[in-house]
Order: sequence, then structure tokens, then C-alpha cells
Amino acid sequence: MRIRIEGDQMPGRTGAPQAEQLRLGGVEVGVQRRKEVVDRIPVNADRAVWELDVDSREVDGLIDVGGPWVHGRPGARFLYLSWGSTGTGEFTGFRRAKLMFGDIPGDLLRSATTGDRVLVARLGLTGPDGGPRCARVKPPDITWTLE
Repeated sequence: MRIRIEGDQMPGRTGAPQAEQLRLGGVEVGVQRRKEVVDRIPVNADRAVWELDVDSREVDGLIDVGGPWVHGRPGARFLYLSWGSTGTGEFTGFRRAKLMFGDIPGDLLRSATTGDRVLVARLGLTGPDGGPRCARVKPPDITWTLE
């Protein structure tokens, strides 16, 4: 199954409450593959887009997902967007956002497992405090579509 994550409203954009502090700290956001954060994007980019492939299978009439991008136990699977600072020359994580597969409508998730369409997640990447969005991202803060 192909998944595309599209993030906008980056917390480092001009005029955002914590923009200068985040830019000076070299903050980036990436998607977590196993324990490594990859495809990192600077906090002041216009937007962030990641594409990844996730394994899927049917178990007891439900869709289960797996692979190196997927975290969590069966029934509570998710993807991580990880925030970190590169100010020291190394990526040091400090926040993560969880995109839960359980928040995707069942018919939509099942449809995404067949054919060549892409399951698309759209979300703003600035949290309510003006910093990087973290914790579980629930609808309506995230929308899922099949395109």
C-alpha cells in the first residue's frame, strides 16, 4: 500500500510564534523508519511530503499493516513523524507525532490495499502551542483520502 503524508503550516514559517527559535536550532521533521528518522525537512520549508510503502494483510476480517515504517502492536499501529534539532551537527529528537491507522475509516483503509491509488494524509505541522505538532494527531487535525 502506498502512503503519502502531506504537511503544511510548518512551525518555522515566517511569522509563526516559535519560528526564529526553531530555525536557529536547526529543527527538522522526518518520518521514522524503524529507529532512524529519514527524509528530514527543515522546519521553515513551505511544506513537507513523504511517500512510503506499507505492507498490508487481512487478519480476522480486519486490515493489519506492517513494515519498517509501521510502529505499535496489532490494533494500535501508527506512523511517526519525528522532530529533532541538528544544532550540534547530529539529529537529536525531541518530539514525535503519531498518525494512527485506527483513525482511518475502515472502508478507506481496505480500498487502499487494492489497486494503484495512494492513501493520502494531510495535516498541519504546527501544534496548538505554536511549536511542532506532537502526540496523537486525530481527525479533524488530519484527513485521510484515497487518490
